[in-house]
Amino acid sequence: MSEPGTERGADGGSLVPSRRTVLALGAAAASTVVTIRPALAQTAGSVMHCQIPIPTPQNAGSYIAPDGSVVPPGTAGAFPPPPRPLTGEEAKALINHGPTPAGVDPEAAQAYVNYIRRLQAGMSGFTCYASLQLPR
Repeated sequence: MSEPGTERGADGGSLVPSRRTVLALGAAAASTVVTIRPALAQTAGSVMHCQIPIPTPQNAGSYIAPDGSVVPPGTAGAFPPPPRPLTGEEAKALINHGPTPAGVDPEAAQAYVNYIRRLQAGMSGFTCYASLQLPR
């Protein structure tokens, strides 16, 4: 006697899923893909709209040195922070040497990239930066 949803194979000994079982599994798999794809698209979209404050709110008013470190205002060679947090899309463009966002000094862009690369877990903007590193 065979299990429900299976049939004996051509050799008479092995169990092979019935056509009905295979079709049901295929329908379930297709349903899963249709359900998951919009969620993945939404995740990708939200990553591009996340924000990276430069510097973190705890260091508001500080400047960014060319190496990406946070320094006191007025430090020689340091750059003032951008006028607003960068979006994930803007940060990704800067990291990939793309266009500089509006309101960002092109000379300061590399310092901001260095700052972003120095972000660590627990710092504002780290989750956004980490999300940008995930393969698409």
